[in-house]
Amino acid sequence: MAEAAKEKLFSEFPPVTTEEWMAKITADLKGVPFEKKLVWKTGEGFNVNPFYRAEDIEGLATATSLPGEFPYVRGTKVCNTWLVRQDLAVDDCAAANEKAKRLIAESGVTALGFNVKSTLIDAANIATLLDGIDPVAVELNFRTCNHRVTDLISILADYFKAKGVNLDEVVGSVAYDPLKKPLVKGVALTGAWVQEAVDVVNAAEALPGYRVLAVNAANLNDAGSYITQELGYALAWGNDLIAKLSEAGLPAEKVAKKIKFNFGISSNYFLEIAKFRAARWLWAEIVKAYNPSCDCACKIRVHARSSMWNMTVFDAYVNLLRTQTETMSAAIAGVDSITVLPYDSVFKTPDEFSERIARNQQLLLKEECHFDKVVDPAAGSYYVEVLTQSMADAAWKLFLEVEDKGGFAAVANTGEVQKAINESNKARKKLVATRRISLLGTNIFPNFTEMSGDKIEKKEEGTGHGCGCSKDASIEKLDFSRGASEFETLRLATEHSGKRPKVFMLTIGNLAMRLARSQFSSNFFACAGYEIIDNLGFETVEAGVKAAREKKADIIVLCSSDDEYAVHAPEAFKLIDGKELFVVAGAPACMEELKAAGIEHFIHVKSNVLETLQMFNAKLL
Repeated sequence: MAEAAKEKLFSEFPPVTTEEWMAKITADLKGVPFEKKLVWKTGEGFNVNPFYRAEDIEGLATATSLPGEFPYVRGTKVCNTWLVRQDLAVDDCAAANEKAKRLIAESGVTALGFNVKSTLIDAANIATLLDGIDPVAVELNFRTCNHRVTDLISILADYFKAKGVNLDEVVGSVAYDPLKKPLVKGVALTGAWVQEAVDVVNAAEALPGYRVLAVNAANLNDAGSYITQELGYALAWGNDLIAKLSEAGLPAEKVAKKIKFNFGISSNYFLEIAKFRAARWLWAEIVKAYNPSCDCACKIRVHARSSMWNMTVFDAYVNLLRTQTETMSAAIAGVDSITVLPYDSVFKTPDEFSERIARNQQLLLKEECHFDKVVDPAAGSYYVEVLTQSMADAAWKLFLEVEDKGGFAAVANTGEVQKAINESNKARKKLVATRRISLLGTNIFPNFTEMSGDKIEKKEEGTGHGCGCSKDASIEKLDFSRGASEFETLRLATEHSGKRPKVFMLTIGNLAMRLARSQFSSNFFACAGYEIIDNLGFETVEAGVKAAREKKADIIVLCSSDDEYAVHAPEAFKLIDGKELFVVAGAPACMEELKAAGIEHFIHVKSNVLETLQMFNAKLL
């Protein structure tokens, strides 16, 4: 474009200052406070503004970083490739081997996770499990009982040597996670874990590319933690491993190179991108404080897995939408590997179809969307850069609080971590109950006719590996109930009761209002699995009540306009005379007068949907 044309363009579109934007926004809000209406209060320890400008990122360290360079906020590598990982539960080594080879050959999988029972840890079984699998071409990751990790590492090293594999070229992990005891099982740690961890790291010298100390922050995510909690606690967890093992005589740099972070991914799209960017940055700064000989020790290794907390049993295909945005967040943020949970994971053992779809969600992003072609594409976005800084600030604050209390293990041993995350779970569930958090198909827009039938398979309780190391809980442990759990319990109670209450929409008066309120009410009661009987409208309240009784309704919902409720609601209440439950859809100005007349039930956008439906279930089932 010629210079003259450029100057003309810019003269026609002069720059607008932040003050001018704010003046326009304030005028459009017509007296409603900006902070109240447009500022997002995230619950993460910081608020998010509705817009950001170049001035908001001036001076931010994140804005001047480069990929592959300390402090690695933009990535630990100069490309955006990631490994497509699928995890397998190993009960039969031969069967798992057959499936693993098929996944590698046919499904685009480049990383495998083996969850191996401790009773299967011996040279012959591991040889069977890995037969025909190239440990250089595929990243291999193992989980088993902590007490067998050292044995497994030695078996792997011997197996690879026997196969003539260059041990410097194999990359993978064996997860030693002592913090699982207090966090997941509620069993306090003893000091013996430090020496066991030292032995694990020393054993792993034979496998330079294997990370053997696991920071399983995905457990915090699955238990409903806020994103800043997951990040802050994960950093404290990793730092505690370095500190404790350094005190036991291992070089801090050596320990740092053996730690692998396993994060969950929630559906909070941009905040998750910011989380992974902040994680690289803050971990690099933490390790740098130990004065490693090279910055390579400061590079975090991150595996990301889609979250369990927001998955649902009902309308389960919506889980595909959730896991897809989660996978996008992790891929854009530049993690090292990703596991996408199949959409049916929460109610059954995934089948071949659901596993294939889960793998294809990653392959789609690679092969069709080319997410692996651009490093840190979010960089430079005013919004993402500010979020990264805000995320880092909030997580760092929590990190310092944990350090002041003696480190992550000490705080987990008292149950403080578990209590804080369980409180977050409760707070988030309250938002689900009031629809401040939407779980499509569960607390909003449910499938009216869906029944669980026999699709829910009971899973074996417990999280052990067959070694008998689990004990009775002595401290508070993480609550892994999902955001949808209470709504699902409600709907299953309806389904299993053998009685499906009928909800009749008595629509009358103002056309727009009665239709809007009948739709709202239909979705409201369908969340409990009730049968919905909607109607276009009635000329009189009496005709509506008569029609409801012909349909043998259990609940009659009056749907009209606020102005008309003053007349229609008392008339309907009198005609119903307690034979059916009567509900007014909305919160009209005359609500107090209607309550004084004896009308008890109102549903509206500020209702606690869960508590209201639990009350109706108690009355009707």
